[in-house]
Amino acid sequence: MRAFNRWRLLLAYLRRRDAVEALPVEYIVETTAKCNIYCPMCPRETHKQPKEDMTDDVFRTLVAEAGQTAEHMMLIGLGEPLLDPRIYDRIELCHQHSISSLISTNGTLLDEKASERMLSTHLEHITLSFDGARKETFEFYRKGASFERVRDNFVRFCRMKHERGRRPQIVVQLVRMDGNAAEVDDFIRFWRSVPGVDLIRIKEDETNLMRPDSGHAASDWKYPCHYLWRGAMYVKHSGDVYPCCQSYMLDGSPVGRIGETPLTGIFNGPAMREMRRLHAAGRAGEIGICARCCTTIPHPLLVAGSLVFHGRTVRSLLPWVERLIYLAKLPARWLTPPKPPTPPSDTGLIQINGRGEGAA
Repeated sequence: MRAFNRWRLLLAYLRRRDAVEALPVEYIVETTAKCNIYCPMCPRETHKQPKEDMTDDVFRTLVAEAGQTAEHMMLIGLGEPLLDPRIYDRIELCHQHSISSLISTNGTLLDEKASERMLSTHLEHITLSFDGARKETFEFYRKGASFERVRDNFVRFCRMKHERGRRPQIVVQLVRMDGNAAEVDDFIRFWRSVPGVDLIRIKEDETNLMRPDSGHAASDWKYPCHYLWRGAMYVKHSGDVYPCCQSYMLDGSPVGRIGETPLTGIFNGPAMREMRRLHAAGRAGEIGICARCCTTIPHPLLVAGSLVFHGRTVRSLLPWVERLIYLAKLPARWLTPPKPPTPPSDTGLIQINGRGEGAA
């Protein structure tokens, strides 16, 4: 079923169809909107979040409707997953439906007890976010977190995993920004020495908070965005569904809500089909959220490759592909990075779901 679903997605993407008789292979699921630290580059600082968790009804409905086709659920969003009291149960529910699960944590709550419990689940991938090699830098970007405590929590978790010789895959990640770019070598050197670490990931900042003028010019859109066909779709803790994580951060409108409209109806609803139509016509730059997006647009060959393989394989390869991107080892024509665009006029923005996607 999953291979057939990917095949349908691939054909729809390559043929630029706005109607897709399939469902995304990946989802970003915000199981909690709560967080316990302040990060200047995090969109929750401009999009205030309630102290709420996703209800069981919403999560179970999503998993039930996506369970035959979804391959990967990233249980992350604008909250800290370990503040969700049901996070361990949600990981197991994904496993029961043969869906790989991922979380990303700031590490403040990953003490020995939490580590033991997390390692007893079927979690397949965890990203340990550690944005600095020096105390001053780390605590600037992770206000409210202690450099020593988080580092010790992460090191202990990695060693506990190493001693068990089993999952999850551990990626230690630094988001490269102006303030920590000079520390990349020290960061890599330290985490390379920690047993249990599978990959060290240096990731570019994909938010607009630290570089508000970034985005894509209209001429960048030679290829449509794979998110609209492959996913990952973004599901807020409320059940509201967005085309991708960037669409929420850039003030886009939801395209549906879990429990109110079937997932198939959301994925093929009028808003999604209109966005696909514009992307297929090379007019994605007319959509405000797409013009201001800070993610790289991959060549169709890379997108096709991501649909040939199971999502688990794609996720395991992604950090290596990103490394080639950041080291400029892939041909330039394969990728279109964001750049400061000329702000589109109000009359040039397309109304999606009754709202200007470029609205602030």
